[in-house]
Amino acid sequence: MNQMGHTSEHEGMAFDETFRIGELAREFDVTLRTLRFYEDKGLINPRRVGNLRLYSRADRARLRIVLLGKRVGFSLKDIREILELYDPSGGNRRQLEVSIEKGETHLRKLHHDRKQLDNAIGELDATIDNLRELLDAPKS
Repeated sequence: MNQMGHTSEHEGMAFDETFRIGELAREFDVTLRTLRFYEDKGLINPRRVGNLRLYSRADRARLRIVLLGKRVGFSLKDIREILELYDPSGGNRRQLEVSIEKGETHLRKLHHDRKQLDNAIGELDATIDNLRELLDAPKS
């Protein structure tokens, strides 16, 4: 293994790129604890060599999907379901369909939440304006 955590077989054979936990943490700007948590949840599965965790390119790709899913508000359950549908020998049509379904469902929820938040903001703005008027009103 070289200094960058990458390994390879003999010339002409398959290149098996691996990443150490610190490399992925830096690349994706997450903590080591976050990576261990996702490992505990079975979302990524590094190869273990003693205490050393070696992440494959597939683990790295899965991590990218996990972090994207979390950023847009998917649950770990939804993310796991999407990851489990991956088929390395196919076009992953079902994985894409489920991703779209879950994305559309979550987008509807976000639009609903935003509408409720906008209403709450409007009500609070009006209440604060009314309270200011009361405060500024001449005392009788």
